[in-house]
Amino acid sequence: MSELILHHYPASPFAEKVRAILGYKKLRWQSVIIPMTLPKPDLVALTGGYRKTPVLQIGADIYCDTALICDVLEHLAPEPSIYPEPSKGLARTLAQWGDTTLFWAAMAYSTQRAGAADIFGNAPPEAAKAFAEDRKAMSANMPRLRPADAAAAYKSYLRRLSDMLDDVPFLLGELPTVADFACYHPLWFTRTRTPSMAGVLQLTPAMLDWMDRIAAIGRGETVKSDAAQAIATARASVPASLLTDSTFQDEHGIPLGTRVTVAGESFGPEATEGVLRAATRTHYTLERDDERAGTVHVHFPRIGYVLRKVEG
Repeated sequence: MSELILHHYPASPFAEKVRAILGYKKLRWQSVIIPMTLPKPDLVALTGGYRKTPVLQIGADIYCDTALICDVLEHLAPEPSIYPEPSKGLARTLAQWGDTTLFWAAMAYSTQRAGAADIFGNAPPEAAKAFAEDRKAMSANMPRLRPADAAAAYKSYLRRLSDMLDDVPFLLGELPTVADFACYHPLWFTRTRTPSMAGVLQLTPAMLDWMDRIAAIGRGETVKSDAAQAIATARASVPASLLTDSTFQDEHGIPLGTRVTVAGESFGPEATEGVLRAATRTHYTLERDDERAGTVHVHFPRIGYVLRKVEG
């Protein structure tokens, strides 16, 4: 099997989620640093349009969205599991909440004026403006929390999570699950990237202790790489998905072999176009040809993504 290649940047909270899971599963991975904002020509050569962070590459297979990346890592290293029985369904559901509701409340709270100064204090003014414009374009279809509303929601969510830790070290028991990693990364952003706003975490000391336990897991064995090597790896490889479900589940009346697009339903609206090779209960797979990367298969989770037929 080809090496795991993670396309990410250090300040990305969703990348931190995956880095922590790589550490928990003690996996070796290659690190390719990508820009925080567009343009991202090397990443798009692999994804065909998708540009959110992170992206996991294994040979000529490109896995988008951390929900799907988690499934791939679980297949590669089933132990220790991030989906343990009997709480597998609960863990997935809480993880989805962490990646959405909790995440957006944390971001709206943390990136207020003082938090933004933490992030961009040493950068030229145009850097902050470019980042703001980039994220505005990515979230054009999303409602936005006002700072006061975000603060109230974030504090409530922290109290609820803290209550889950009264008798156990992790949210659902004695060992971490995908729910812990999904709820950790928004708080990690507040704590490490916007320290001026991190006082909110002091209101729930149990959450700080829990965060320390997640941080102590480590981040796996990392090898530095670059985009040129990653693209060359894709070109030299043949797609061979590690996603185990393969039964066609048709919800759209679009047969396999059809030219389609897949795009995020809210955040990150950039579409990837290709030939539909899989549409299962959990994921879509598109085949596409790139002049630099060759033939690649780009994989998306079904939840949170919109499939459309290319007309004409």
